[in-house]
Amino acid sequence: MPVVLLLFEWDFPHHDLWATVLFGAAMATDWLDGRLARSSGRTSPLGSLLDPIADKVLVLAVLIVLVDRGVFPGWMVAAIVAREFLVSGLRLAAIERGIVLGARDLGKLKTWSQALAAAAGGLAAAEVWRTEVAWWALVVALLLTWVSGLDYARAAPRLLRRGAVA
Repeated sequence: MPVVLLLFEWDFPHHDLWATVLFGAAMATDWLDGRLARSSGRTSPLGSLLDPIADKVLVLAVLIVLVDRGVFPGWMVAAIVAREFLVSGLRLAAIERGIVLGARDLGKLKTWSQALAAAAGGLAAAEVWRTEVAWWALVVALLLTWVSGLDYARAAPRLLRRGAVA
């Protein structure tokens, strides 16, 4: 992750493009790693907790850099960050009860929509793609972010009562 952020900040030819390519590679290998872990039965409660956190940190860091670069409006990214903190707080409360709230399907879709918006923003920063496309990708990500947050909030009481991993 630090290399992706450094590439966005360093000033050399095509640095934004290189940062975006590396970001895309990181997200692709994360997806592959998760798929391999699930298909081989090598998942764990700790992995179910840490993998989404790592995804959040990388994606949110890139989105924040893109706010600083003027690609995205700060309020949109702040709304995404706020939801991430709220759901993470819910997950921590569950952990205190010995329950792991794993990623839900809508949450996974949310993560990928954020990653695609970040990649589109990186391409816009590199002047390879139009900023409007990146902005609309972020609008979709923002909507999915809050819809999935409401999904977690709706499901949390039932999951906490049941005490099951979700």
